[in-house]
Amino acid sequence: MKTILLIEDNELIRESTAEILELAGYRVLTAENGKVGVEQARSIRPDLVICDIMMPVLDGYGVLQIFSQDADLAGIPFIFLTAKTERVDMRRGMELGADDYLTKPFEESELLSAISGRLNRFRQLRADYDLQRGGLQEFLADARVVGNLEGLTVDRKLHPVAKKQNIYREGDEPTRLYFVQAGRVKTIKTTAAGKELITGLYGPGEFFGYMALLEHTRHGDSAVAVDDAELVYIPKDDFTQLVLRNPEVSQQFIRLLAGRVSEREQQLVGMAYNSIRRRVADALLRLHEQHAADASAFQLSRDDMAALVGTAPESLIRTLSEFKQDGLIELAGKDIRVLQPEKLRRAHW
Repeated sequence: MKTILLIEDNELIRESTAEILELAGYRVLTAENGKVGVEQARSIRPDLVICDIMMPVLDGYGVLQIFSQDADLAGIPFIFLTAKTERVDMRRGMELGADDYLTKPFEESELLSAISGRLNRFRQLRADYDLQRGGLQEFLADARVVGNLEGLTVDRKLHPVAKKQNIYREGDEPTRLYFVQAGRVKTIKTTAAGKELITGLYGPGEFFGYMALLEHTRHGDSAVAVDDAELVYIPKDDFTQLVLRNPEVSQQFIRLLAGRVSEREQQLVGMAYNSIRRRVADALLRLHEQHAADASAFQLSRDDMAALVGTAPESLIRTLSEFKQDGLIELAGKDIRVLQPEKLRRAHW
């Protein structure tokens, strides 16, 4: 629910306008003068401000100036209310940074239309989007408005991918970014000796296939579905808009991708310097965290896990057996359950 701060010294206008806004589904904060309005805004940051110009104690111009100089309040959409006799002063308000104005008396439809237009235009990107619970669609919708990305595709249908199906192959030209809605996908690279190395394992809420798009190169690895999966495709043109067209959108979008880049770097360093036990423990922890929401066991073939760790399947199986004997994990057929994640995380081998 959006919060609107209404600053108006006329009690009748203030109460009737607040009633209209509440009936329209907004949460309304009211203030009888500019000073009280600023105090309200600093206590509860509103999504939009409607402010009369001529008021005692602190007028509308003073309120807008305080907002523009306060880092926590700057950028909030600001609509002035002005009487017909004050329209000559409207230009001053717009020069100070007001986004719109309404002339009193105004129609209910005028009020609601002005608010809707300002809120849509000034929608801001949130600090965080829960990508496992619909956050991708929310981010893309917000990015389209904030970044004025009218060409951004609206329809994001799910694409089913069968287990073991190839999504792209090493050397393919990149055409899109991929987002995992359900299931898991592995990216693999084959060495000159024919050994398969898993370069990434991606679960719900994670992106993959972006390195080739960022570097303007062909895919350096292949992607294969580990389970029956559902993917969202983001076309290359949309990816370019998200990265290049608007700084705010770009920063947030890269932030959503950056976690996997960092993880990949840590994985490669670990494979070069850590012991087998440490590498297996780190892989188990990553897989455990992907399933932490439902605290379930996870499945990954021993060959895939060995490729993920960078060791022979025999060495992996021996290490898993040792962890089981130590009471750190539970093995039941293909199922693996981490019993003591903190002990695995703190151990130094």
